[in-house]
Amino acid sequence: MLHSRIEDALNKQINLEFSASYIYLGMALFMDAKHLSGFASWMVAQSDEERTHARRLLRYMLDRNGNVQLESIPQPKIDYGSINEVFNASLEQEKSNTQSINALYALANELDDYATQAHLKWFLDEQVEEEKTITDILGRLELAGDDKTAILILDQALSERGGDSDAISIVDN
Repeated sequence: MLHSRIEDALNKQINLEFSASYIYLGMALFMDAKHLSGFASWMVAQSDEERTHARRLLRYMLDRNGNVQLESIPQPKIDYGSINEVFNASLEQEKSNTQSINALYALANELDDYATQAHLKWFLDEQVEEEKTITDILGRLELAGDDKTAILILDQALSERGGDSDAISIVDN
């Protein structure tokens, strides 16, 4: 049985993951409106990944007889000033998520909840990867500057994530 403080924190994290998914979908809409299908596809893949993270936590809670409580998700921003602004917002969101997972892990440690600590280890590693990937993209965007050809090359490179070049089709219908 989960400690009530862990249960509350896991429910909060589940909601943060679903909210992040929605935010990435909003970012995908912005990219699609700018005719950057590779960036849009990458953002849709991020959205899908965040939902997978939420479901992974949700499944863990159910396996531990936890009480899952889904909350409302705020409306995401869909208008940004630039590609860089989108990725800076994405990085800040991931950093915030990392802090939340770290706090959850610290709470599990404080309460001697070894199973939750073990489960969260994957999320700790995942956040390192998430922040690095976005930092790398921001670095490439900085190198590209205002070079439209370089932006289009990066757009093409990002479209290869997951192999689904038509991932944004969920908003095309």
